Amino acid sequence: MAAEHASPEPDPWVPFERELIARLDDAFRSIGVGVDLEVVRGLLDWDGGPQGDAALPVHRIAAGERSPPAAFAGRLLAAFRAGGEVASASAQGAYLNFVADPERLGGRTLATVAALGDRYGHRPRTAGPACVEHTSANPTGPFHIGRVRNAIIGDTLARTLRAAGTPVTTQYYVDDMGRQAAMISWIWGREPAAWPAEIRAAIADAPSDEKPDARLGRPYPAVSAYLKGHPEAAAEVAGIVQDLETGTIPPQHHALAESILGGMLSSLARLGIAFDELVWESEFVRNGAVGAVLERLRHAPHARAEENGAWAIDAGTYGLPKEKQSVVVQRGNGTSLYVTRDVAYHLAKFARFDRVIDVLGQDHQLHARTLEALLAEIDEARRPEFVIYQDITVPEGGRMSTRGGSAVWLDQLLAEAVERARKEVLARREGLDEPSVERIAEAVATGAVRYHIVRVAPEKPVVFRWEDALSFEGRSGPFCQYAYARASSVLRKAEEATAPYPYDPVELRHPDERALLRLIARLPRTIDAAARRAHVHAVAGYAHEVADQFHRFYHSVPVLRAEAERSSRLALVAAVRQTLGNALDLLGVPRLDSM
Repeated sequence: MAAEHASPEPDPWVPFERELIARLDDAFRSIGVGVDLEVVRGLLDWDGGPQGDAALPVHRIAAGERSPPAAFAGRLLAAFRAGGEVASASAQGAYLNFVADPERLGGRTLATVAALGDRYGHRPRTAGPACVEHTSANPTGPFHIGRVRNAIIGDTLARTLRAAGTPVTTQYYVDDMGRQAAMISWIWGREPAAWPAEIRAAIADAPSDEKPDARLGRPYPAVSAYLKGHPEAAAEVAGIVQDLETGTIPPQHHALAESILGGMLSSLARLGIAFDELVWESEFVRNGAVGAVLERLRHAPHARAEENGAWAIDAGTYGLPKEKQSVVVQRGNGTSLYVTRDVAYHLAKFARFDRVIDVLGQDHQLHARTLEALLAEIDEARRPEFVIYQDITVPEGGRMSTRGGSAVWLDQLLAEAVERARKEVLARREGLDEPSVERIAEAVATGAVRYHIVRVAPEKPVVFRWEDALSFEGRSGPFCQYAYARASSVLRKAEEATAPYPYDPVELRHPDERALLRLIARLPRTIDAAARRAHVHAVAGYAHEVADQFHRFYHSVPVLRAEAERSSRLALVAAVRQTLGNALDLLGVPRLDSM
């Protein structure tokens, strides 16, 4: 029987961290300070920088010793003994900075990347199951680019969590019961010839080959406007809403929602986004979950019956805005509201998952707070995590609204992105055959859209500019793809060599080589931190750092023309290609071997 070989430690920094903690323990003991080493481990900053690979801020420990932080750092540095994995230590103000031995770290990093390949940066299962609910746009028409930020953040977060060792189920919560879904049923429940003229005009020039989301959602803005001035029609829509909750479902209602949703999901599929589960809101009414929630809410501490038979929760103790402190949970006619059904949905998620994450637009912040208040009212201890993102705007168009009809559709955005990318490809690769042009243009376009949107922290707005998104030289998807393609080209040209390439980390002594190795080694910790904090923009930032440093290395250090160092540098290029490719996979940005 062949001997089994243990998998390598997936994080190249672990031996350095282990020895650093041990040496810090000795230093603390030598100056007579007792510390919890896990506290010290938690204080270490791994962002790296010109001062060192890891930093220890001593403010907290110094405060316990009643010592000025900078003076305490000086005492600790005097007692610290470098050696082994720790090449050197220095102090800057209240921070101690530590540098890893570059040859040990570099050799270990190259070995780990080569051994793990596409799994480099990934962890084995380390956490219970999680649910990421994202996108969940109403099935009323095509996605506009404001909504797609939700999908891109959610999908990238799910990919990152899986890489960090968390089993993830992605869910799309389909609102098939609210007024917007009822509006679609109301208009398509009659022949277009019988529609009011102002609504019929919305489909007058519809292309015959429209996707179902565009075709069936086309009249929606006109319906929304029409109902505002026609109370009798608005009453009919309200009647459909009530029928949906009592089980009297209009003909074709579910089929309409499914058809529109199918078109919407086909658009997301071009961006590599799919869902594990579609969860229909109506199911929680049919299976009695909403009724059980209403029963609990009617007996909640702050429940009160209204004169019209409705039930509400006085949520004043939960910090909601004054005008929103009375939360109606059941109408006078006995039907529930969206937030009530959302409570039932979250109880179902809590029953299945250890971690529940909702990706929501900033216009849903009040809903999130209201949901938390109702969960508290029924004495539910758990809460979802919310990733709240700001709007996407276009410089000339401002904020978009589906209901108002002022939107840039995702399909339109992708069509223009492909056309612009095609021009860039043709300008760079004259004579390329048409199938290759189309393949590369699609990959560049979709990668550009995903990266441009996910690179910005959710709490900051995104202004979508083509010159930024499709730049081959800025902080963009094409810039990262170009670095991957350039690394692939170097390795193709080295075809007479044998991969994996033999290497000696002693030969990788140039500052740009060592900077690359430190960056490559950071992928596992970048993934862990992004998954723990739900900060997926950090992965985008990391990919750009690797790409940027690789371009610096490429221009400053010869690879194919090198002599003694050639094989070691090829090993470094292979590690860059693998690491950058793994980061691009997390971002949903296609890898390209040539551009």
